[in-house]
Amino acid sequence: MIVADRASQVPLGITVDPPEAVPANTYIRVRGIPSRVSLTEGHPIGPRSWAIPLGGLPSLKANIPVEAGGRAEIIISLVTIDGKVLAEATTALTVGVMAAFGPEATGPNQPPNRPPAIVAPPSPITPPPPTPEPAPRAALLAVQWPPQISAEDKARGETILARGETYLANGSIEAAREFFERAAKIGLARAALRLAVTYDPAELQRLGVQGVEPDRVKARNWYERAKELGATEAEGQLARLSGD
Repeated sequence: MIVADRASQVPLGITVDPPEAVPANTYIRVRGIPSRVSLTEGHPIGPRSWAIPLGGLPSLKANIPVEAGGRAEIIISLVTIDGKVLAEATTALTVGVMAAFGPEATGPNQPPNRPPAIVAPPSPITPPPPTPEPAPRAALLAVQWPPQISAEDKARGETILARGETYLANGSIEAAREFFERAAKIGLARAALRLAVTYDPAELQRLGVQGVEPDRVKARNWYERAKELGATEAEGQLARLSGD
């Protein structure tokens, strides 16, 4: 369950693994989004339903309006262009702290703004069923929530990231690395990803950069950090780097 505050923005860390198992022309369908909630990527395709391109997953967030509240069941599907569902994951979005505990959370014998103690009746202990082996090369979809940073730190990090992008566009790789690293240490996934690019031999060649020494070890380390922070495309970059 994801608990969000009203008038906030919540990142949706959706990943699809392994990348090589995902057919071309697939997208993510998110159903059950509350009517007043919008997403930062993709577009609505029906009531409470959105289509998200795979490339938009790293920056995907939900905009929670001030009037939102309650709990919604969310179904996330990996869908082919002809509508076939390849994989699914489910979660729940709860807006407002008290909403996470239900209407009985503020009964007459409960202190205000404090959830009640919940005592479950005893039940017999049974061993869990065996976990089935996953199908080889199947696309597995998961919802992961990257580390949270404050709105103030995020804004500061994005300003620093933009400075790095300016230096990179001008061919000043060393200066770009400095700003990307500062933003990555604040917690911005894209900054870690962009920093990895400045060390990646294939990416440097693609950018037409001359006179800059690549470093596969540093590229791998920063791709790993970007993945930890929620950059889903870092997984593909790591796989490609290993193949190279």
